[in-house]
Amino acid sequence: MSIASSSYPAFQGVWIPLVTPFTPAAVDGGALRRLVRHYAAAGVDGLVVCGSTGEAAALDDAEQLAVLDTVLDEAGALPVVMGLAGNHQGHVLQRLAAFGTRPLAGVLAPAPYYVRPGQQGALAYFRTLADASRAPLVLYDIPYRTGTALDTDTLLALAEHENIAAIKDCGGSLDKTTALIAHGGLRVMAGEDLQALSTLCLGGSGIIAAAAHIRPDLFVALDRAVRAGQLDAARRLFHALAPAIRLVFAEPNPGPLKAWLARQGLLADELRAPMPRASAALAGQLAQAVAVLDRAFPVAAQVSAQAVAA
Repeated sequence: MSIASSSYPAFQGVWIPLVTPFTPAAVDGGALRRLVRHYAAAGVDGLVVCGSTGEAAALDDAEQLAVLDTVLDEAGALPVVMGLAGNHQGHVLQRLAAFGTRPLAGVLAPAPYYVRPGQQGALAYFRTLADASRAPLVLYDIPYRTGTALDTDTLLALAEHENIAAIKDCGGSLDKTTALIAHGGLRVMAGEDLQALSTLCLGGSGIIAAAAHIRPDLFVALDRAVRAGQLDAARRLFHALAPAIRLVFAEPNPGPLKAWLARQGLLADELRAPMPRASAALAGQLAQAVAVLDRAFPVAAQVSAQAVAA
């Protein structure tokens, strides 16, 4: 069995896959800095830049690097992972080389989308990226976006690579999740927000949760409660968060998140076509759900497992 190297960054705890704030014509760098400060103050363990929640597909290469550099400049010691998606391997490697000049904690890479390379093609692709990357690779198993389902055997083979450290698990298979955690060669991070508690309780290392844009302190408290063995507190937190999580994904992500963040004055409710804004009805429902959450766990209070259990 391969054991993930102790030299890797701590791919554990609560990571935020950041939205990318926009003005009507450009990336809003000021709002992006505000978001980084906001989530750092909430105690999250890391940030992911230019993932699907960050609308990376709507950003050109120069914009992606500008977003990354802004986040790195504001994040300080908070670790940052950069998303790297594509289906032109040569272009992906060029972008990876540019990322290598930055102090990244890791690179988050899904299978090449649309082309459906099969298991052997996916193996070769990820190994090529891992060989070329200066930062450890975080696999992104998300077949409903890429068209490629990564088999358990494929992932276990990739776990043997010395520069593949972790996985964002959106594969939709409890059997696969359990096998990866039991193997121990990859740090398994839940990528489906409603699977956060189950993955943590099974021994997963953390979560990369889009819904943690809302009340990140409660997601942090959930993670810490599980680690402390305070499962009653963890369950109470999770069931309180679940209605908001469901609403965040009731319409295309990140529309609902941006609608809520705009209500908080953190950014403008701007998305790039073809991604739509959230409907007014859903935005209202989400605001109501968060209000219920805030009444149960007031924002000004220091949320701890002891406080949740009280």
